[in-house]
Amino acid sequence: MTTYAHAITMRVNLFGEAASDHGDLLCGEDFESNNDDSIGCIADVEFPTNSDESIASFLVSESIYLPGLDYPERLRTQSVDPTTRSESVSWILKVNNYYHFQAVTAYLAVNYMDRFLSSHDLPADRWALQLLSVACLSLAAKMEETLVPSLLDLQVEGTRFVFEPKTIRRMEFLVLTALKWRLRSITPFTFIDFFAFKADSSGKYIRNLLFHSSQIILDLIHDIEFLDHCPSSIAAAAILSASHHHSPSPQFITPQTAASWCIGLSEKEISKCYKLMQQKSFSSLQRKHPISVSHQKTNSSSGLDAGISSSSPSPPSKRRKLHQT
Repeated sequence: MTTYAHAITMRVNLFGEAASDHGDLLCGEDFESNNDDSIGCIADVEFPTNSDESIASFLVSESIYLPGLDYPERLRTQSVDPTTRSESVSWILKVNNYYHFQAVTAYLAVNYMDRFLSSHDLPADRWALQLLSVACLSLAAKMEETLVPSLLDLQVEGTRFVFEPKTIRRMEFLVLTALKWRLRSITPFTFIDFFAFKADSSGKYIRNLLFHSSQIILDLIHDIEFLDHCPSSIAAAAILSASHHHSPSPQFITPQTAASWCIGLSEKEISKCYKLMQQKSFSSLQRKHPISVSHQKTNSSSGLDAGISSSSPSPPSKRRKLHQT
């Protein structure tokens, strides 16, 4: 049974600044009367107009918008509960799909949540992480979507609690403060159009590349192993994976090829991220069809492995190290 959390308004004071009335100035319910069924329609894909220089500048800045360096390890050691995080990610994806939001909206919401959790502890109660999830999705939708449902309408798809709008707005203010108001995060979707155009400058397969690479990124957003990789490497690896397995491509793309798309990309990091994607994808497929897919592992990786082994080695790099010119 859904629990109406009017009393939780006061409990948010556990977070300290949450009680500030300043939150009421941030995210007013101007959209409460909006029940348009066209919420979050995905815009037509266009060829990217970004220059190499602007994409390179995003590469330099992308580490600013990542969770703390110790956050993945804290999830692995369960000092931050990975199960409840996974449940929150699943809920965000369900609501994102329910309202037909863009893929980047879901990714941003998870990014906000991870960045907050990497620097702030929440009460152990499940309502706390649910409140954070609602606030992060609300902020992400307001950043990316043309039409946004009310804070009450946003709480769909199996929420265990229903929070009052003023409670969510106060949590939004906490998130904004924790993130230092840096909501225009650099994500894989910052790069993906540009990389798709580089992979297929003819434009013939760009729609397929964008669709499948976006789906790959969202499918793997639960997995904490990808928190070890920069958004640019994830985007490039997703384009590689989509071109090899989902879209007819005019050329066979290797990590070496992908690293040439922009100054600052790392062939080694793209290769590691791509191999992880293949491993996770194969493991998922094997769980669904354990007998029929066993022969695919060798076939799917042999061509790329040849491409990787023939490419020139890259210098060692630390996790999330930005490779500058």
